[in-house]
Amino acid sequence: GPGAAPAGAPAFPQLRSLNLSGNRLRELGPGLAFAAPQLQALLLSGNRLRVLPGGLLPAAAALPGGPFPLLSRLEAADNELAELGADIAALPALKSLDVANNQLRELPAALADCPRLKEANFRGNQLKDKRLEKMVNGCQTKAILEYLRAGGRGKGKAESTREEARKKKREKHQKKDGGDGEQDELEEAGKLLVKVLHVSDNPAPLVVKVSPGVKDVRPFIVCCVLKGVNLKPGNALKRFLSAQTKLHEDICEKRTAATIATHDLQLIKGPLMYGVQPPDELKIMPLGRKEIKAKDLLRQLQLEAEEQRKQKKRQNVSGLHKYLQLLDGKDNYPCLVDAEGVVISFPPITNSEKTKIRKDTCDLFLEVTSDTSLQICKDVMDTLILKIAELNRFTLENKEDSGSDNESDALCGPVNLNPSQSVQPMNFPLVVEQVRVVDTDGNLKVLYPSKTDLTTVSSLLTVIR
Repeated sequence: GPGAAPAGAPAFPQLRSLNLSGNRLRELGPGLAFAAPQLQALLLSGNRLRVLPGGLLPAAAALPGGPFPLLSRLEAADNELAELGADIAALPALKSLDVANNQLRELPAALADCPRLKEANFRGNQLKDKRLEKMVNGCQTKAILEYLRAGGRGKGKAESTREEARKKKREKHQKKDGGDGEQDELEEAGKLLVKVLHVSDNPAPLVVKVSPGVKDVRPFIVCCVLKGVNLKPGNALKRFLSAQTKLHEDICEKRTAATIATHDLQLIKGPLMYGVQPPDELKIMPLGRKEIKAKDLLRQLQLEAEEQRKQKKRQNVSGLHKYLQLLDGKDNYPCLVDAEGVVISFPPITNSEKTKIRKDTCDLFLEVTSDTSLQICKDVMDTLILKIAELNRFTLENKEDSGSDNESDALCGPVNLNPSQSVQPMNFPLVVEQVRVVDTDGNLKVLYPSKTDLTTVSSLLTVIR
């Protein structure tokens, strides 16, 4: 009968990989487990399977060593799977599982018991748990398994005792595997998550064009978009702004090495142009001030600085006044202009009130410019993204009340469907969208973040590329 061990030696003792893709298989029997005990990869995509692993696994007693001790890759995308069985955890070596484009409504918590599962593709299934659906499309496998392990949303006490048993079982496995898997797990879990959206996957990527004139003034610019930031609660916005000030002091060497500007993406009309304008033509509405020509702004700041000195009888001046000399002797001033011709940034002095970040901003446009080197721009941008990720996690973990300034509640990023359950911040990575900087002929000058970017901060960030 099915599940009884056929007599004699396995039929295919050496078979490592079996490709049955693109047939019309509706089910698989337990025979394969006996016939090919050394199987490492089983490819079943494009069939009509309803259940997995289903009949593939013989009765527990039938195979002393357990079925498929080496099976590490199982692919069953594009089938008719309505059920993923908890017995999937009986495959001790399973590393990679693909069940994309099936009819699964839920995922078994037992997936979290697969001791080696590293990569799983669950996309293209109509999952009932909408938060899980979101994670399946945006998060690393590890985060998804963590979520399943915790029993998904709103599970009661019985689950948590079962969870304890599971945890013990897992720890036993890890000890058996030797190595300090757990240590790695902990370190990974402590890291912040950032996902990169490539230009090619982005339906409407922002582009920055650079005019030749900046060469003599402030030649280097690096930009990107960062989505999913939460600045609503308590002092989140204050912390964000003071972190930027601190970066200007430290890594930007008092803005002499580079300058950062952060903008509200919703208020920006692309494509953007980074160019130069003469001081008496460049008009900007500086943060917290009325529209003014660059020349007059500098003169005004100069007067304020003098006034400060007199009043305080001190040599050091504060605020923007410290940076005036950075533009000494320049015939033209650098500026970033949006598609409507509005100057949104005048580095190294100020950005514009028009694109100012507010409490309900959740998508940012980040810009770093320098007259020193491109690499400095990239290093500063790496650090800025890390800093924002840290602030974002801090905000999520410390339940501050949202500010009561009644600004419109734009729904941003992931919606927590169950407010009573604290969100694991790591489940929702920030998304960094690549931005291209091109010359006036459209030739690429810089793409950020490229593969080599964000590596300096990778000990603290997990980057999904």
